[in-house]
Amino acid sequence: MEENSNASFEEDFEGQAMHTGPKGVINDWRKFKLESEDTDPTAMSKKEILRQLSSPHRSSSKEDKDTRDRFSRKMSMQEYELMQDEKEDESCLQKYRKRCMQDMHQRLSFGPKYGYMCELQNGEEFLEVIEKERKTTTIIVHIYEDGIKGCEALNNSLSCLATEYASVRFCSIRASNTGAGDRFSSDVLPTLLVYKGGELLSNFISVTEHFSEDFFAVDVESFLNEYGLLPERELPALENGNMDEEDIE
Repeated sequence: MEENSNASFEEDFEGQAMHTGPKGVINDWRKFKLESEDTDPTAMSKKEILRQLSSPHRSSSKEDKDTRDRFSRKMSMQEYELMQDEKEDESCLQKYRKRCMQDMHQRLSFGPKYGYMCELQNGEEFLEVIEKERKTTTIIVHIYEDGIKGCEALNNSLSCLATEYASVRFCSIRASNTGAGDRFSSDVLPTLLVYKGGELLSNFISVTEHFSEDFFAVDVESFLNEYGLLPERELPALENGNMDEEDIE
């Protein structure tokens, strides 16, 4: 039942199925190449040339002979063009790879985008974010207080990560605004809470103890990745549709 559901989802996405098995990839490539050839007038011309060359029919009329003579004089150029098929196949393959990368990125990017750090004002907002967010969205909450060592640096690091992981919802809230300030004393701050689907995945108290005294966004990123709490990094080149051919080599 689950396999049928997954297959249906893939086929519904933009009306096409994204094949990942060896045979599926080969079939996708053949289909893509045929579609490209069908829209290329020069390809149709070359097919006609090959058809004429391979035709067993030979007329002895003077008109047909003259036609064949004119055709033969052009063959050097036509033969050269036919020899370029291999290069054209490579170009077509690169376009196919690019399309597959774009399709994959669209699938991975399905869902809401944030790209910023959200400051929660009270406990009600905190609970609303946890309970009403999409079940597939990861929520990282930084609980802090002004003047506590490491809180400002962690806030800045998370703000940087929020721009790079737009599918993750990054939030911050002062411990005194949570409604449970007695549970978040200065001894346990800064604290990171990670939620998904309304469930607490990880709880890191005094999280800056895991870092050196001077730490940056890349250090926090590595720490979160160790626990598998961040998705794959976003691909801005694909989002803008500006991926160059050499980028997919």
